[in-house]
Amino acid sequence: MSRHHLLALFDNFDEAEAAIVELRAGNIRGFNPDDLILKSPIEHPEVEGVLGNKPVHIQWFTLVGAILGGLLGFFLISGAQANFFAQIKGGKPIVPLPPNFVLTYEMFILGGVFITVLGFLICAGLPAKRSPLYSAKVSEDQIGILVSGDESAIAALKAIFSKHKALEIQEEAGK
Repeated sequence: MSRHHLLALFDNFDEAEAAIVELRAGNIRGFNPDDLILKSPIEHPEVEGVLGNKPVHIQWFTLVGAILGGLLGFFLISGAQANFFAQIKGGKPIVPLPPNFVLTYEMFILGGVFITVLGFLICAGLPAKRSPLYSAKVSEDQIGILVSGDESAIAALKAIFSKHKALEIQEEAGK
């Protein structure tokens, strides 16, 4: 079934908040409350309680990047030193650990930073196409609620938005 997208514009944050609460509380078939996006020109700290907590996965990207960067750095450095085992070392080990730890530490940091930036781009969904339901009024003084749902849920979503005095409701049929 094709997905439809709706953008409802509100001039009152309390009405937008009430609409979000009703959307999350209502059991509308074909609509996932986690797909709801609130767009606002200013920050509303109280909206986090209404929208619910979203999972954050950036720290896992950082951990994996740091571990892989450190391991890769250590094995590349040690592998380069071990290739010269035929040279006379004068009683020194083929792979000296203390000097390698410094470079391994640097590779931990470098791997963690690179993979964290990559993870941020992935988790933020960037690069992405701009939604055709964008309204410049959201940048000025209105609050937008962007939802997506199946064809069966569109009538119920529009009814909720109309009930809470949405100024404008834009619709786009998805693929």
